[in-house]
Amino acid sequence: MVKPNTRLLFIPLDERPCNYQFPYLLAQGTDLEMERPPLEWMGQKKTPGDTTRLWAWLEERAAAADGAIVAMDTLLYGGIVPSRLHSMSSEQVKDRVNRLRRLKQLYPQLTLYAFQLIMRCPQYSLADEEPDYYADWGREIFRKGFIEHRQELGIATAEELLELADINERLPMEILNDYLGRRHVNLEANEVALDLVAEGIIDFMIIPQDDSAPYGYTAKDQQRLRSRISELGLDLNVYMYPGADEVGCTLLARWVNKMNNVVPLVYPRLSALQGAFVVPLFEDRYFYETLKYQIMAAGGLIASSATEADLILLANTPGDTMAEASSQQRAMTGYDVHRNVVELVEYGSYMLQYAGQNVAVADVAYANGADLKLLRLLKQKGLLFKLAGYAGWNTSSNTLGTVIAQSMLYTHYGSTEEHLDFLSLRYAEDACYCAVVRTAMNNGIVEQMGFTKFMLDGPRGSVAAVIRGRLEQALNEYVNGPEGRVEIIDCYMPWNRTFEVGLTVRHHAEKRG
Repeated sequence: MVKPNTRLLFIPLDERPCNYQFPYLLAQGTDLEMERPPLEWMGQKKTPGDTTRLWAWLEERAAAADGAIVAMDTLLYGGIVPSRLHSMSSEQVKDRVNRLRRLKQLYPQLTLYAFQLIMRCPQYSLADEEPDYYADWGREIFRKGFIEHRQELGIATAEELLELADINERLPMEILNDYLGRRHVNLEANEVALDLVAEGIIDFMIIPQDDSAPYGYTAKDQQRLRSRISELGLDLNVYMYPGADEVGCTLLARWVNKMNNVVPLVYPRLSALQGAFVVPLFEDRYFYETLKYQIMAAGGLIASSATEADLILLANTPGDTMAEASSQQRAMTGYDVHRNVVELVEYGSYMLQYAGQNVAVADVAYANGADLKLLRLLKQKGLLFKLAGYAGWNTSSNTLGTVIAQSMLYTHYGSTEEHLDFLSLRYAEDACYCAVVRTAMNNGIVEQMGFTKFMLDGPRGSVAAVIRGRLEQALNEYVNGPEGRVEIIDCYMPWNRTFEVGLTVRHHAEKRG
């Protein structure tokens, strides 16, 4: 186990539960003491966190800490969304990056893990998490970068070149300059951070790819950084793969494994023969290639057989193209014919109950929510609260990083109360909220209440109250039973929209008479 009183500092990516809460909750089930800044310093969506206080907090506590996991975007810009909105110069950003050099010089005992995003470029016109002008010009900005990249590669079609000419006539130059100027500043900050890895200031770094696409501004930035990583010989110290909001959990697992001098071996078992070759929504490569990185980033390796594995990971993949969780009531061949969820569950049940293996479930069949058929089967087999980990939220990589981290910690600490509470949180959020309640709320209920899915009546208003009631109903249908039940302690809407929910839950074991 980690030596007693090991202290780990944590700077989250933003104030949402997935970033601020998940890693902290996972750490509670360990013998590790994790510290994080007060929530009120973390900002609120487009309002940046208090970087002055955050830096001071980190520098003051580093003297008594063994390590730190830091989201560079928070220290530089005040959070993930502010990283897309700031007006800082390259010099200002570089100066903040270089404060980590001074920190490590003062406290060389500090093992420093960092992660820093490449600025995304969404394919749609929506300003919810982007500059205000993205509501009018987002699609055009993305398409301009996409087509110009293909033009450079000599593969742009005649139709695309006509579209590009039309965009160039209409897209205001001041908007484009603002957008590209910020991208340039952020990319330079990425490059300065790589220099710190080369110097040994940052011990390990992840550059997660948020909402990836094969072509465009983000893809070109990734190519540039990938080349720089190779030039500096950092391929073993800097990983770049799809993801974002799960990285705090991933680096926590890596820390625990490294401190224990353990490399967990993970044996993946997929529900579909072609599942390894699915390119998940919002990502840029085959599922299996990302899976390798996710396991390595958490400090493990893929096992060559189940018998040598410390952990069996059941990956519930699509049979071909991935769909949104909100569409799973429709008949789809890729889900109904080209995969076998029953075999996946039967295999997991056998390996857990008869072979004594640790078994976890990566529910990546759909984007943005769990596979309700899988949940029903896990409940029928009595497996829900026997698993080493479960996740099924947002992107495939968000799910992978979360469940791999939880289940690796399980191999060290077993079925603690904190583990069961986190499992319960995943069932309440990923299954009951994302796949059931949110779908219903977005399909008319929110509008009937006089709101929109992007603007509710506050974090704890009438919409949150309706959601809590519906969550309790969904938990009774899909989760609660003889093996255990989930109690909702708190329910709120962190960003005053339906996309994410904030929950506090507790697991209760079956009461035997």
